[in-house]
Amino acid sequence: MPIRVFIDQGHNPSGANAGAEGYGLREQDITYAVGMDLARLLNGDPRFTARVSRTTPTESLGASNAASLQRRVYLANSWPADYFVSIHCNANTNPAINGTEVYVYQQNTQAYWLAQHVLGGIVEEVGTRDNGVRLNPTLYVLRRTAMPAILVELAYLTNGGDALKLRDEQPAFAQGIYSGLLGYFGMAPLYGEFPPVTQRLPGHSPSCAQPLSPPPGRSYSTSTCIR
Repeated sequence: MPIRVFIDQGHNPSGANAGAEGYGLREQDITYAVGMDLARLLNGDPRFTARVSRTTPTESLGASNAASLQRRVYLANSWPADYFVSIHCNANTNPAINGTEVYVYQQNTQAYWLAQHVLGGIVEEVGTRDNGVRLNPTLYVLRRTAMPAILVELAYLTNGGDALKLRDEQPAFAQGIYSGLLGYFGMAPLYGEFPPVTQRLPGHSPSCAQPLSPPPGRSYSTSTCIR
């Protein structure tokens, strides 16, 4: 029976539970795109089946932060999923802060070991800084899910180098997570190497070739929502 992976694309496109912004990028757009790329990879592998929390780029879940988080957890628990992967982008008032980290509820659990593999997969595939697996038992989606759950902070929207990766290497982030899942389960890629994620779904915006430049004044805005 295929392993059921629920992919939660963090944040709503606007309004309640909208995400962070930096360098002209919005967290909710990136998480949607990476989530769809990851779902395509998993659903193209007969050993897995995947569902996503946001099926279109304009879909909103819940009319408040709390309702949005509750809906995401409900969708995973009611399936029921075997594993839960929540995708986010980070932000910091210090633009020098960069890298990837993965959050879990508790150390030395299946989620913790999965997080280690996923973190390693992203760092190897994309070349982000390894910020480690971190514990945060206050995160709602980690506390209330009924299966091993991880929250992946892909990279920092507020760091210029990371922002370029988040804009231009979204399929690579998805492949890094997929690689981590395969490593966790001790599986080899089906075709000896990872299939390319070249055909983007409706709502995906292709990456631009222009370099990023920070806007005048503040180059970021951080989300106040609780993940």
